[in-house]
Amino acid sequence: MTRRGSTMTARQPRNQREELESEGIEILLVEDTESDAERTMAALRDGKVRNRVVWVEDGEQALDYLHRTGTFARARRPDLILLDWYLPKINGSEVLAHIKQHADLRRIPVVIMTSSQQEQDVLKAYNLHANCFVVKPVDVDQFIAAVRSIEQFWLTVVKLPAA
Repeated sequence: MTRRGSTMTARQPRNQREELESEGIEILLVEDTESDAERTMAALRDGKVRNRVVWVEDGEQALDYLHRTGTFARARRPDLILLDWYLPKINGSEVLAHIKQHADLRRIPVVIMTSSQQEQDVLKAYNLHANCFVVKPVDVDQFIAAVRSIEQFWLTVVKLPAA
């Protein structure tokens, strides 16, 4: 897990939502490739929006996190999910289907981030109600730029539902 550093204000939060907002946006990163996870977290850490990224390495851990089971019993509900498509244990399409069928989870925006350019993967993701499908660039600078554009759109332009 990583947390973006920030300056805290002296003002006390008036309610739980304000308190959560002061902690930043909660992002669940579901990625089995360590180098891609590290690059994504670094790009988000250096971005403009205060955030807290929780990284899990497979679909099973993602579902445990979302349902706050096992080691994730005290997890916060994420404001955004960055989901790899090809994952061990439970693949990204199954995780996405579960999220979008679950009443308490379906409003969480899910961004598919994958190396796949297969049209059948794109169609399946959108048919399962993915919010967008992003092909991970191979070039490191382009990868970081893609993550920052996701951050720019989803965390500054879009109004996210309350957790």
